[in-house]
Amino acid sequence: MQLFYLENPNEEIELSTEESKHIRKVLRKNEKDILNFTDGKGHLLVGEIISTKNKKTRVKIIKKEKKEKQHNYYLHIAIAPTKNIDRFEWFLEKATEIGVDEITPIICDHSERKTIKEERCKRILLSAMKQSLKFYTPRINEVISLKEFLRKDYQASKYIAHCEEGEEGEEGEEAKTNLKKENTDNSLILIGPEGDFSTNEIKLAITKKFKPITLGNCRLRTETAGIIATHTINLNY
Repeated sequence: MQLFYLENPNEEIELSTEESKHIRKVLRKNEKDILNFTDGKGHLLVGEIISTKNKKTRVKIIKKEKKEKQHNYYLHIAIAPTKNIDRFEWFLEKATEIGVDEITPIICDHSERKTIKEERCKRILLSAMKQSLKFYTPRINEVISLKEFLRKDYQASKYIAHCEEGEEGEEGEEAKTNLKKENTDNSLILIGPEGDFSTNEIKLAITKKFKPITLGNCRLRTETAGIIATHTINLNY
């Protein structure tokens, strides 16, 4: 199935010049052919091509169906944008394909990048949603400092992935928990920048009830840690 995106679907739609060209020249679609759309809010919209005149494609919506989300959990990843923005954009794409609901770019003490192009990020999320045949677009929030982010109250199981050594508990167990052993349908996970969270940031997060977690025995890039966290939650469900 080829899936297209409609932000504000009406009974009849005129597609953009770019999409019209793709539909006619690449997909070889003509009048009376069927196209599938989503509004990114959980709907599958089935449309019939009614006109391809003047290099424009007009479509009539003939069916609207509410679709279930492909994953049965809610995952919020708060992650520091990488110095190389391509790596952050790769994370956005792959996390969408795997299953994420909300992404917040956070600025930390060791962050080397403090801005992103929000509209470009939204386009990447939409493209990944369509490519992976999903019907819900992940939400991407505005860039926010970690300290400000931690002031908010989040009703979720909260975790922080960091590289500092965990302290030994009374029974010799490390303070960090393996994310694979967690089982929650509503998770918020903090992923730090290339230089990791600072010690003060880790302590602050812990006072805000974020549980330190490990994502394995290897030191990971920021975007890799984000993907492993996303994939681990997905496998748990």
